[in-house]
Amino acid sequence: MVLSCGSIYAGQDPLPSQGKSQKSNEFTVVIDAGHGGHDIGATDNGIREKDVNLGVATKLAGLLSKNRKDVKVVMTRDKDEFISLQERANIANRNRADLFISIHTNSVDKSNPNRKKVEGASVYALGLHKDADNLKVARRENAVIELESNYEQKYSGFDPKKDESYIIFEMAQKRNLGHSLKFAGEAQKQLVSVAQRADRGVKQAGFWVLWATSMPSVLVELDFICNPSSAKFIGS
Repeated sequence: MVLSCGSIYAGQDPLPSQGKSQKSNEFTVVIDAGHGGHDIGATDNGIREKDVNLGVATKLAGLLSKNRKDVKVVMTRDKDEFISLQERANIANRNRADLFISIHTNSVDKSNPNRKKVEGASVYALGLHKDADNLKVARRENAVIELESNYEQKYSGFDPKKDESYIIFEMAQKRNLGHSLKFAGEAQKQLVSVAQRADRGVKQAGFWVLWATSMPSVLVELDFICNPSSAKFIGS
């Protein structure tokens, strides 16, 4: 898979440092490989989402470390292990990150007649999921909390299946949203021009892991694992 880190600063002014010392010029990026361990994620065409996510996250971390000496890279996981959504956000917050990138692989229900043809990458920021398809993606990614014991208590009653649970995301006025959308746009350009993925655009939806972070943050859906051609590419 082709990756580029040339636009980590969006080609313009760097994203603002979140509460760091003025003496520190280090820009911290937390890369989150979605799923892991007993949370396999989507599976199809002989590949597993958790493996794709980790492979791409590792490649991206390597590119940043090699090409941007002023960037500190932190990975939420660098092996096949389960980490809760809240802990992924906690890692970013503890490291006072400047940018959080969560990497995932998309899919659609087996009942969808276009599941072998649907393709393309999209980058999400936190926001209103006005589109039903955006809500479906958010629900699928948020559903990982159900693998945790007592998740209702841990996540303050949040239920990924209930529409009313998503009110908290609609009410959230994130001060980082503008920077998140700006970076999402630059990342989407790279996925289309460099990785040559079909363009599904920049979107907004209620992802818990984005809501719980205190810095500009995005969630990347690389392509569709249910499409044999896309699966072959992202699994390579």
